[in-house]
Amino acid sequence: MRRRIVMSMVAVATLVVGALFGTGAATAQAADVPAEFGTDWHDPVTAAPPVDRPHTKSCRVTLADARFRDFTPYRGAYTPPEGCGDRWSKVVLRLDGEVKGRQYDRLGHLHVGGVEILRTSTPEPSPDGIAWHVEKDVTRYSDTFRTAQDVEMLIGNVVDDTYTGVIDVHVTLTFYAGRPSAPVPDRVLTLAGTPAGTTLTTPRNSERVVAEVYATGSGGGCEEFWYLTVADPAPYSCKADRGPYREVQISVDGRIAGIAAPFPNVWTGGWSNPFLWYVVPAPRAFDVRPIEYDLTPFAGLLNDGRPHRVEVSVAGVPADRPGWSAPVNVLVWRDPHRAQVPGALTEDRATDLADSSTFTPGAENRVRTEAGHRLAVSGYLDTSHGRVTTTVTRTLAHTSVHRWTDGEAVDGLDATWTDDEAVAVVGHGPARTSRTHRTYTMDGATTLGADDRLRTVLTLGDRASAVTREGGRRTAWSRLDDTYSGDATYTVDVPRDQRHAVGTSAERYRLLGSDGCYDRSLTTVQGVLTEDRSRC
Repeated sequence: MRRRIVMSMVAVATLVVGALFGTGAATAQAADVPAEFGTDWHDPVTAAPPVDRPHTKSCRVTLADARFRDFTPYRGAYTPPEGCGDRWSKVVLRLDGEVKGRQYDRLGHLHVGGVEILRTSTPEPSPDGIAWHVEKDVTRYSDTFRTAQDVEMLIGNVVDDTYTGVIDVHVTLTFYAGRPSAPVPDRVLTLAGTPAGTTLTTPRNSERVVAEVYATGSGGGCEEFWYLTVADPAPYSCKADRGPYREVQISVDGRIAGIAAPFPNVWTGGWSNPFLWYVVPAPRAFDVRPIEYDLTPFAGLLNDGRPHRVEVSVAGVPADRPGWSAPVNVLVWRDPHRAQVPGALTEDRATDLADSSTFTPGAENRVRTEAGHRLAVSGYLDTSHGRVTTTVTRTLAHTSVHRWTDGEAVDGLDATWTDDEAVAVVGHGPARTSRTHRTYTMDGATTLGADDRLRTVLTLGDRASAVTREGGRRTAWSRLDDTYSGDATYTVDVPRDQRHAVGTSAERYRLLGSDGCYDRSLTTVQGVLTEDRSRC
């Protein structure tokens, strides 16, 4: 419905994270819960775990102190820390934010030396004001942090007589002395812009190459709600040529090199109902994690020392429609014993992209969508420790049923996305395989009654399972289940103090695996945190 688009205005910009975590504050008693939302509520909190910190010497550097009231970026300078060396066991980014008054949700990015190290969205404030923080493990960008760099940060914002919230942020990096638990990239690269597109030049001894893409649909238009778009002849306010299927693709010299399902982000004004998200945001709303593509099969091609055209596109977006941002970092691990590592791409095979949407008209219109795609790429490198062959396969699938009534007074979606990836490395030492199965789910509806009471009931899921085997023996595994559920109602088109809003929200974040157990649950009622429980 058009009203939904107006309610969730994530700002248009070249937009930008890690992990927001809660402090485990004491929960309220039933007597403390108001009958409806007031003018203030609990500060935003998520059930995601904090970043583990080593017990070693640490040094802290301030990256940004900024107040965002328009689309002017903060520009500063970064200087490496003194006293903690130039190799670190961990580097942790922390953002502390404050905002009060009235404001939409906004997207922001943070670049160091042109490398995007953080992408985040903001909570919507109370009149009395809120504070929140975000933490992210950014150790993988250590190569960038070893030299002085320019810093750019932007959280595009609009402040006027109506939207009064100025966004204050303070961002730091904390460096912990010691060796990292896993090898970090030797180089962190960005793409260079040319008249012919964007290009990448890697070191000639690259042994592993991984691209990360911070892909988000945003801007307050239909691509913010891409999962709800429909094709003609269905009568709906958000149209797309073929419907809701989106796929983030990366190519090298015009050849498809990776495919992925974008995460269905819901920002803190999403689904027409900010009362769902005031305290507990949707999964990843403050943790916009990048899509990763293992481009090692293409390393033999990239290692010739020449620039190669690397491009990211989002399949399914109508031509010339704005709203997607997809900046790219490229992480490279080098062979320390060879100046050049030759190799070749031996397989690059994709199925036809299947994408079918069926419209069934009626008192409740329905569009059923089924789509999917599969890609297999393989290549070898002649390294200092012998020939190593890397094979990457990725299989995507999307199913959804979108239903709505005339005028979109009832508007609902039940959708599932799966993204299965397997990476096999054969050569020096035992064969190693890594398999990851990702599942994203969205099940909910918004209903606008004759009394102008708008109700949104929504459940979101972010799930993943991963296993690594060497020589057939399982060496690592993990299983993630991050589930959000919310139910909120308020009166539309009236002043804030007349909305009589009520709502509950809950999140349970479970992460089990070879590294241990984490299990935390949060529950809120009318903006009051009523449960904060850890089970591990």
